[in-house]
Amino acid sequence: MEMQFLNDYSQNSQMDRRPNKRPRLAWDLTHTPKVHSGMYYGQEVGNVSGYGHSRVFPDHDNLYGKGLTQKGSPPLREDDKDGHYVFELGENLTTRYKILRKIGEGTFGQVLECWDREQKELVAIKIVRSIKKYRDAAVIEIDVLQLLGRYDRNGSRCVQLRNWFDYRNHICLVFEKLGPSLFDFLRKNSYRSFPVDLVREIGRQLLECVAFMHDMRLIHTDLKPENILFVSPDYIKVPDYRHLQVTSWSRDGYRRLPKSSAIKVIDFGSTAYERQDHNYIVSTRHYRAPEVILGLGWSYPCDLWSVGCILVELCSGEALFQTHENLEHLAMMERVLGPLPQTMLKRADRHAEKYVRRGRLDWPEGATSRESIKSVMKLPRLQNLVMQHVDHSAGDLIDLLQGLLKYDPSTRTTAHESLRHPFFRDQYRRS
Repeated sequence: MEMQFLNDYSQNSQMDRRPNKRPRLAWDLTHTPKVHSGMYYGQEVGNVSGYGHSRVFPDHDNLYGKGLTQKGSPPLREDDKDGHYVFELGENLTTRYKILRKIGEGTFGQVLECWDREQKELVAIKIVRSIKKYRDAAVIEIDVLQLLGRYDRNGSRCVQLRNWFDYRNHICLVFEKLGPSLFDFLRKNSYRSFPVDLVREIGRQLLECVAFMHDMRLIHTDLKPENILFVSPDYIKVPDYRHLQVTSWSRDGYRRLPKSSAIKVIDFGSTAYERQDHNYIVSTRHYRAPEVILGLGWSYPCDLWSVGCILVELCSGEALFQTHENLEHLAMMERVLGPLPQTMLKRADRHAEKYVRRGRLDWPEGATSRESIKSVMKLPRLQNLVMQHVDHSAGDLIDLLQGLLKYDPSTRTTAHESLRHPFFRDQYRRS
């Protein structure tokens, strides 16, 4: 059995095929969770954590040697210029938590792996920047997480909030420890696509989470592969029949697959309530729905558009709409999915009306460069894109995606409707 450890997803320097993405979080699990075993077994096994499964943690307070009082407070330090908490490894975060390492950073703050002395377990602590707008967003996230936790007590859908506290003007959210994000797994796997059966299982769980949130009158608004984490870091190696020839990115003719398909959704800092005003911009660019770009207002369907983009990315290995400019983004949608409805284009707000000319999208006339036109023209139609990567169930998957990626949000498939789609029923017919 191969014992190969991929040290820390979050610190890999390989090129991201999606341009200028914000930092990813990688909450590597360091113990074996009680989750279902997944769809693949019996092949070579590895672990994406920096620790082996046999590792135990009898005395975390001695991990970094002497020099710091066991449960003493670290010296007071000023935050850095951006309001981030300044720390050193081995220090305490209150008397309960010991800082082991940094595992992520984003616009909100930092995520640290810590040892919980009280519960004797590893946790991931999100330390929010000491700036009012981020503190206010953290308060909202805590409210959402506590609400979700009351109705998802088993923690089967969303990441579990273990605790929270305010420390030296930083709101700290304590989470269960999880495995790598879908994006980090794809990146570490050289952007190889997932098998359709794995895409099916991930899609089912993701839609169950979205349906659960929508039933609670909550809209996530920032669904993307970075915010969907595998529960376990374990993977297996299987022959990569599509790339048996040795290449620069397929060195050994194998690809990695997660040993368990169990996932959880994270990052509820942008979650919106149904009753709120929904005219502001939401979603990370690649997963942003057309009604958001056109300024038409948004609601629950924007989450389903994001799910559709995610499923395509898992099937192909790359983001569907790789752009950072609105007109090019809309042109890419038309290239993959067909013309945007005139009814939507005519209703574009004053910021987006410049993308419309004579009742249609101002493309390619309004393109910023020839390179922009080329990047749009190289995209295949949705059906062709799926069939390039899916060996079976392609027809059902294409039909599901066409429902999730409908332009008009009023006709877009809901989460509950999607879960009843033949693509997911086929899973049980095949088993």
